[in-house]
Amino acid sequence: MILVADSGSSKTDWMGYFNGETIKFNTQGINPYFLNEQEISRIISKNEVIAPLAKEVKEIYFFGAGCSSPDKHEVVSNGLSAVFTNAFISVEHDLLGSVYATCGDSEGLNCILGTGSNICYFDGKKIQDGHHGLGYVLGDEGSGTFFGKKVLLSYLYKKMPAELESEFKKTFPAEKEQIITNVYQKPFPNIYLASFSRFLANNYEHPFIHDILKKGFQEFVDTNIKDYPNHKAVPCHFVGSIAYYYQDVLKSVLEENGITTGKILQKPIEDLFNFILQKEGVVKQAI
Repeated sequence: MILVADSGSSKTDWMGYFNGETIKFNTQGINPYFLNEQEISRIISKNEVIAPLAKEVKEIYFFGAGCSSPDKHEVVSNGLSAVFTNAFISVEHDLLGSVYATCGDSEGLNCILGTGSNICYFDGKKIQDGHHGLGYVLGDEGSGTFFGKKVLLSYLYKKMPAELESEFKKTFPAEKEQIITNVYQKPFPNIYLASFSRFLANNYEHPFIHDILKKGFQEFVDTNIKDYPNHKAVPCHFVGSIAYYYQDVLKSVLEENGITTGKILQKPIEDLFNFILQKEGVVKQAI
């Protein structure tokens, strides 16, 4: 069996190929900045779909947020190998998985706009070094965490229109003190902040919300996309729920900046899975 995983901070999407059949399942997000080896092993061991088949797995291709350095690769690899004892395990950054799903073997810019955000340039063979992906404290422009923070601050600073403020209180009844505790003292503050971004979807037609989205995507363009000199010469692909659900605003911002929109995928797992199977010679065409 071959397993392919695409992992963000919130959730990991898995697909497997076994005896000509495919399987799909999900687990909690596996990010080595927030989880150690033992915690990763426990997450996998608790999954009812894959745990009984663990010894049948021969290859794992894991692409995850936070897997940008050898020491973080090792944390994830050790956590997985404790469960999948017979498997070869490859751990790479989620940007590479996103590139395989969108660019394939072609040149392009690839952006992640999910819980967090990132960008890279792919020359058709390898990812060129960049200096983005600074995480939710320093960066993550245009991400769920970014927009969740913007919405939350507009509420706490009393900048939100009255009709939206009333709706926000109904949706998120937490008081200021509890919000501060969750952000500064509880685990996974990035995911907590990103949870407020769903308020954008619930009030999508309101001009105030539209303005937050447009300014946020423009900030991502200015800070990330325009950093690449050839950003108008190659397609710009996107992966992630924020890009997918608000793609009409995103496309309008890209058009205003002379940027060619490529693929916009909510989840890269299926395109990534098919790319890996073909790349490894398991199948000759997409399943």
